Amino acid sequence: MVLVNAVVLNLYRRDNFERPGLAVALVVAMVAWTGFAIWAYDDVRRRRPPLLVADLAIAVAMMALTPLVKGADFNATVPGFWIAGALLAWAIHWRWVGGLVAAASLSVVDLAIRDEVTQANYGNVFLLMIAGPIVGYLCASLVAMAVARDQALHAAAVAQERTRLARAVHDGVLQVLSLVQRRGGELGGEMVELARLAGEQETQLRALIRQQDTVAAPATRAQRDLGVDLERLASSTVSVATPGEPVPIDAARGEELVAVVRACLDNVATHVGADAPAWVLLEVVGPDVVVSVRDAGPGIPDGRLDAAADEGRLGVTQSIRGRVADLGGQALLDTGPYGTEWELTVPRSVESD
Repeated sequence: MVLVNAVVLNLYRRDNFERPGLAVALVVAMVAWTGFAIWAYDDVRRRRPPLLVADLAIAVAMMALTPLVKGADFNATVPGFWIAGALLAWAIHWRWVGGLVAAASLSVVDLAIRDEVTQANYGNVFLLMIAGPIVGYLCASLVAMAVARDQALHAAAVAQERTRLARAVHDGVLQVLSLVQRRGGELGGEMVELARLAGEQETQLRALIRQQDTVAAPATRAQRDLGVDLERLASSTVSVATPGEPVPIDAARGEELVAVVRACLDNVATHVGADAPAWVLLEVVGPDVVVSVRDAGPGIPDGRLDAAADEGRLGVTQSIRGRVADLGGQALLDTGPYGTEWELTVPRSVESD
């Protein structure tokens, strides 16, 4: 439409041209470039900086040649509102910054080719300077809204699929595995091993259902669900209890904390027994997460840890207390004839340290 407007106005004002031949050449050039630009902008692979720079350069050149076509005393430029195409292209591609740069370039040329600045000229420049950045800002806002919408739709689809999967698994597979685990233990003999395997599979399936919550948009991949990571440690001897909702934590901190919990469970298997039961509990307390790892063993004798450190065996000192201290948290040990419990308190993010 702006091209049609420019052609019609130039035909209407043809008596104002001092060089009609050059004016015709400029109008033809505008028509040719508009056709090319429509084709070029239609494919995202061609929407590159060279195309946008050329588009703005041609718009600027059309304005700059106006005095040569119409003489020094002119009112409207040859391209007129046709230059809006380049302005909008820059605003859409480079958001408000691109709109501002394009508007400033066009405004400087528009003012430079005139002998005096009138109220009408000032109004045109004012419209250019506010239109470019505003269109660019609106484009950026629309993109952000579209991303947020896609993330919300993705989250809703994940939640729906998780609910469907959980219902199907709970009504079928989990109930069968639970029955096998219970009846196998009652029957004894070789069925005990089958019951143990069924229990492990039941635990892994429950963890798999929970992992549906970790399917997130790329923007959220800097964090992870600590509950899901800890539930992967569950087995026939290790019981894991987590909140009913995701527990986000910085990814690197989550990996370190899971490694600490593994070290605690390794100590249980080594010093209490490979079949010794252990319990892992995850809680959220303000900006911190608290992970408790407990067993029902005989406890750690007095002086055992100090003696191990003196002998150069620094498993507890480095793998547990050292890692937690590096995360800005604390590791409290409670041990006795009733068993051993580690309480690990760690901030969920670096900012909380």
